[in-house]
Parts: sequence; C-alpha cells; structure tokens
Amino acid sequence: MHCALFALILPLLKREILDVEVEVEFKRRKYRGKQSKVKRRFRLVCVFNSESGEYHSYLTNIFVEILSADDIALLYGARWEIELVFKELKSYYRMDKIPSENPNFVKCLIWIAILTLLCSRRILRLIRNANPGNAYRYTHLRRAKVFTGQADRLLTEVLECMGLKLDMLTLYNIYQGQGCDPNVKRERLMARWVT
Repeated sequence: MHCALFALILPLLKREILDVEVEVEFKRRKYRGKQSKVKRRFRLVCVFNSESGEYHSYLTNIFVEILSADDIALLYGARWEIELVFKELKSYYRMDKIPSENPNFVKCLIWIAILTLLCSRRILRLIRNANPGNAYRYTHLRRAKVFTGQADRLLTEVLECMGLKLDMLTLYNIYQGQGCDPNVKRERLMARWVT
C-alpha cells in the first residue's frame, strides 16, 4: 500500500485498531558502486488516540504473538518519553556540551544532571498533585525551564532549612575554589593582559 493511499484510508476507518502485515521496499546503501532494492515484511499497527483524535501509526518487526497492538502503542509511547528525557537533559541541564574530557568529571556532571532531573520531577509531581485540575498543563520541559531558572533560590532555601547560611566568606571560598580553571596547561588568550 502506498503512503498516499494509506493516508487517505486511515481517517475513514471506523475501528480503534488496525493491525496488518505490509511489505516495504527500500533501497540499500551503495556497496561497491551498486545499490540494490530489498523487500521486507513488517507489521503496521495503527491505534486511535482519543486525546489527539488521530491515529498513531507504528511500523515494527515485533510479532503479534509477542505484543498486542495496544502494547505496541504503549511501548513506542514510552520510547517517546525517553526521548523527552534526553531532550530535557540536553536543553536544560547542559548535557549536550560537557566541558571536559576527564572521565571522572564527566561522570560527576552526568550524575548531577540526573539528580537535578529527579529533584525537579519530584517537585513537578507535588505541584500536579496539589492542582489536579490543571496537572496536564504542567509539562516536563516547561517545568525544567522554570526549575533551572530558580534552582539557586531553591538551594538557598534548602541550605537555610538545614541551618546553613551562605555568608560572604563562604561564597568567596566557593568562588575561589571552584572558579579556578583546572586546566593549568591551556593557553589563555587574555593571559598577557590580565595580571
């Protein structure tokens, strides 16, 4: 079935699930200057999503004896949630650019991002539980943006609840200890002008 024909037929369906076997033809990558066509059989699963009012379509090689059509939709939906977690880690917790090649430092940054993500998800759950009527409006990415923008205030509150106050001397020591670049051999562009 051609994609254009499929797109016309799908809206006319009167069922919640379409689960059929299809044959797909595609071109392989060139090998030794030749490119061949291959035909493969896949399972096409279309499940009506009542929230969006549309069919969600999945092309899979998972047999019907292994997973039902509803399970396929749940499985692929979970994969989308995983993609959103990675997007959140990269967009708001700066996991797209790690400023070091030191494996221990990289591990620390990854764990910090994961712990921050877990804390922000816990706060999200508390807010959703406090406001169940609008819980769906508190999305992960929006919450991540607000959380990272207010993280310093939250940390200050947590420290003060524990009886720790960041006075000027403590802040100075933090800036002095953590503000120093550990890459001592790196050539600095402005080094000759800064004394």
